[in-house]
Formats: sequence, structure tokens, C-alpha cells
Amino acid sequence: MRSRTIALAVLVGLLLNMVGFAADNSPRAKAKKRQSSRLISLLPASDGVAVFDSKRFLNNALPTVLAANQPLLSEITTKLSEIENKTGIDLRKFDQVAVGIAYKPVSAKETDYDTVVLASGSIGTNALVGVAKLASEGTYREEKVGNKTIFVFTPKAAVQKTTVTNPNSKIAGAADRLSHSFSKEIAIAAIDRNTIAVGSLNRVRETLEGRTHTAIEISGLLSTRTDSIASFAGRVPGDVSQMLPVENDQLGTSISSIQYIAGSMDVTSLGTSVQLMARTKKPEQAADLKQTLDGLQVIGGAVFGNSKRPDQQIYGRMIKSAKFEARGNDVTLDLLVPQADIDALVAGIK
Repeated sequence: MRSRTIALAVLVGLLLNMVGFAADNSPRAKAKKRQSSRLISLLPASDGVAVFDSKRFLNNALPTVLAANQPLLSEITTKLSEIENKTGIDLRKFDQVAVGIAYKPVSAKETDYDTVVLASGSIGTNALVGVAKLASEGTYREEKVGNKTIFVFTPKAAVQKTTVTNPNSKIAGAADRLSHSFSKEIAIAAIDRNTIAVGSLNRVRETLEGRTHTAIEISGLLSTRTDSIASFAGRVPGDVSQMLPVENDQLGTSISSIQYIAGSMDVTSLGTSVQLMARTKKPEQAADLKQTLDGLQVIGGAVFGNSKRPDQQIYGRMIKSAKFEARGNDVTLDLLVPQADIDALVAGIK
């Protein structure tokens, strides 16, 4: 029973780390939707896709979510600057970003990824490519795809020393891994005057060739709401139950039935809203998954809600307020986490 409770806590924790959206039909929102839809259409065949309102995320959402932990916010800002120092590309200057991820199975429990990032904004891509070439200190090569040029280079080490407030934090570790990924060979190509592709050579080449596109089974799951800060959709790699500490019982069977996941994110003055969708192969599997989640919600709410620890009490409130629904092959989760609870949780991150 204890192992099941732990597994449930892990599953609920994964669910609660996904975030949702609200509606907006303003002209700016409609223009943003057209821009993100265009980026999605340019992506090559991908197992997972994510779309970001980059400026709103970095300039508004991130400072709001991390308002109670300024040292952590400073760390992330520092890491973004390090990436700029290494590549010459400032991620904060783009408006919309779309990410296409191709799975590369390593083993039954491990999957590697091959990624391409498409970014668009008012900044000229030719200037960005020029800056990236300068950042490589001339150690790059060129490859052609039709009339498009791909620049392939290995970024130099950061030229500026930066102060890390808390180098041992988990968030800093994740940011470090992102930063280090830009130390490998990178391919960059200008798709048009305002859109750039960055990633592995194979993925950038696939993008420029335009021979494949993301399947509708995945792209069709992305949020259609126009004011989402971020939305994602993807095929579950292999048997997801093998990636979690679950026994071969009803919980494992329910998790294994998930074929696709999707979700989206919004941050407002009320807090962070959350939506997650899991799609199963058959409707009866969705019903079983919903029933399993309902049971885990009761157990998790009681376990965390009766805790004396303030952070676990917050988890308890989150679990109790989560709303699950089964509809056809889909099971959805809706949740709103008040900003006060986010502040309390974020403040404790080391």
C-alpha cells in the first residue's frame, strides 16, 4: 500500500506540474495565434510539440511565478545571459517559439531527444545569424538546402563571468543542462526575414526541406486558446509506466493505457491555471484511468491535507481542488493554483 501511495504522489505531482489556459479574442491574441500556427506548420515530423509566447513567459509569467524567490529568478536570468554569451542569440528577444522534438529510444526506460526550435519576432534573422557566426569565432561551416544556407558551428565558452547565487539548486542544475546543450554542435538557418531555426543539423535540414510535418494526432491536441503562455502535445514514448515507480497492478495498467498527453499554461493575477489531457486508445481505458485518479485524489488529499508541513498542506489543497473528467478517450485535469500558494512553494526552492 505504501508503494502505491508513493506512486500516486509521483503521478499527481507530474499532473500538477502541468499548466493551463484562459480565453482571449483580442486582435493581438488572434495575431499571436496565427503566428504560432504558422510555426507549427513549419515543424518537421515530431513526436512532441511545444509552443511558447516567449516574451510574455520571460517578461511577465516567470517573474510573477518566482516573485517570492528573487535569488532563483536571478539564477535563471544569469543562465539566459550565458546562453547569449555562447551563441550570440538572446532568447528574450523573440515573440513566438515552437519546439519540435523527435524521440530517439535508447532502452525500454530511457529515451533521447533530437530537437529543433523555430523562433520568430521583429528582430531580423540575418542579423541573428551574423551574431551567431561571430560568437563561434569563425569556426563554422556552411551547408545548402535549396537556396537556404545552414550554418553549423560549436559555440565558444561564455566570455563573461557571472555570479551564481545558489549553484546547487535543482533549477540552476536544469538551466545548466540547457546551457551546456548549446556547447555542442548547433545548426542555425534563417527561414525568412523574421523566423529562425536552431537545433541539430538533421532537424534543421528536415525543417528546410519541408518534406514531413507533425501529425494531426499531435498538432490537433495543442491548445486553440489565444492567450496561452505555453501549450504542448506529444506521443507518450513507449510504456510510461516503466518510467515511474509503479507496481504491475491497476495503477500501472491505467498509466500504460495513455498514448498522448497535452496541456497548456497561463499565469494571471489569480494564480497559475492548469490543464492537462491524457488520451487513451479506448474509451473504457479512459474511464478506468479517471476512476484510478479519483481514488488517488482521495488518498493524496487526505495524506497531504492532514500533514503538519505547510508545503504538504498546499499539495493537499491542490490535489483536492483538481477536477478530473473523462470524455470519450480523454481524461482531463483542470486546476487553479492561487498565487499565495505558488509564492509559498517557490520561496522554499533551494
